[in-house]
Amino acid sequence: MRERLDCAVLLTRCTVEWVAPFLGQHAGGRLHLHALDSAVDITNEGASAVLGGSAMVLRRYDACLLPVWPASLSWARMSLSQGISRLRTPVIALARELTTAGLYDLHELGMADFVRDPFCGHEARMRIERLLDGQRVPGLVPGGAHHVAEASVDGSRYNDDPILKQVCANILEHDGPELEAYATAAALRCSTSRESFGESKRKVVDCFERAYITAALSRHGGNIAMAARSSQKHRRAFWALMRKHDIDAEPFRAKAASMVHTHRDCAASSKTPRLPYHVARVGFNGSRTAARGGRAP
Repeated sequence: MRERLDCAVLLTRCTVEWVAPFLGQHAGGRLHLHALDSAVDITNEGASAVLGGSAMVLRRYDACLLPVWPASLSWARMSLSQGISRLRTPVIALARELTTAGLYDLHELGMADFVRDPFCGHEARMRIERLLDGQRVPGLVPGGAHHVAEASVDGSRYNDDPILKQVCANILEHDGPELEAYATAAALRCSTSRESFGESKRKVVDCFERAYITAALSRHGGNIAMAARSSQKHRRAFWALMRKHDIDAEPFRAKAASMVHTHRDCAASSKTPRLPYHVARVGFNGSRTAARGGRAP
């Protein structure tokens, strides 16, 4: 994942009141939202050309966030239809009170993705990362929604997801919002594929279970009881998940034992060598000391 993402926000006079508080840093300083020039008056003639006219300016940013709600939905449609072919920066909608039909129209016109109000920085960062990784880049060409579906048809690509691998590798270190953001992004991607709801859900859940059980066993050196206790699951339920995903605790125990032996060897090598008994009982002047620490005669 990138250390920092910069996202431009195209404000309008009818959205600035509820969008302005979101400007600034999010996700621990890894996502920065910047207002793009002054707020657009969507009632003015030519307001729909602002998005396309900002194509060069938007190249400085990783993504463009477009706040949309019912009052500005018509303007957003016109802006996308006129300017999406000129943009090289993915456009993400910040949707407020929009219906499914409204979101579908925006996707058909080239909207790359969307996040809902109230704004979640972790979710937005995850979605922008996916766009930049080339998994979902409909904003680069018109008719982006069709390309989203085509890019997600092959279910095998889900298993090669680089963001998924990073999340799973350190799954115990992630907090609730980050995991929720990934779950939301994964569900959105699966919804554009040809797989059924049940099949897509099974893949996401299986991947989470496998990563969590593996990380818990690794942390506790293959001790199933301790791993189950830290996961707040009954040992039988934890064992059932291990069997379900064909996970063996023995490799984790062997690795933990190897680390213990290595640590002991390093500690032993760093200690001062012990002197032989007959050498230790000889004083510095060469005379022998008494058995109980007395002085030499």
